[in-house]
Order: sequence, then C-alpha cells, then structure tokens
Amino acid sequence: MTSNKVFKALADPTRRRVLELLRDGARTAGELSDHFPVSKPTMSAHFSVLQEAGLIEAEKEGRTIYYRVRLSVLEDALLGFAGALGIGAAASGVKRPA
Repeated sequence: MTSNKVFKALADPTRRRVLELLRDGARTAGELSDHFPVSKPTMSAHFSVLQEAGLIEAEKEGRTIYYRVRLSVLEDALLGFAGALGIGAAASGVKRPA
C-alpha cells in the first residue's frame, strides 16, 4: 500500500467514521453499515477502499465478516507525510518506540 491510497481513503467522511467506529474493536459489516444511510453495496465499496489502503483488515467467520482497524498503517502514513513537510520528530529522524 502507498501513502496516496491511505490519504485517498481518508478523504471520505464515511470512511473516516468507519475507522472511528473500529477504534474500540472489531465489528461486523452489518454493525458498521447500521451507522450509515447508504446501501450495502456502497458500504462494501467503502470497505474495499479501506482494505486496499491497508487501513482495515477483514476476517470471515462463516458468513460473517469482521473488520479491524490497522492503526500502524495510518501512523506510518502520517509520520511519513509529517517528515516530508519537515514537521516534528519525523523530520529529525527520531525513531518512534516500537
């Protein structure tokens, strides 16, 4: 995945809200979809963009899909962008703790 894909995924308010909903743990596609006034195919497209960017991962259990957020991907993209702009520790080459 590239930072461009991460920022493209973050450009949509629905996808940002999905990430917010996932911050407390995994949720099913249905649980997430219940928060939005859009069709299931539209939500599926949002999930696909987030997966392609590496921001979420999906795990299928039977017929149910659980989504989890991957914050490390978001952190890497934001730190990389901050470094490119010469902002903060990312710009000085200071490594963040593992």
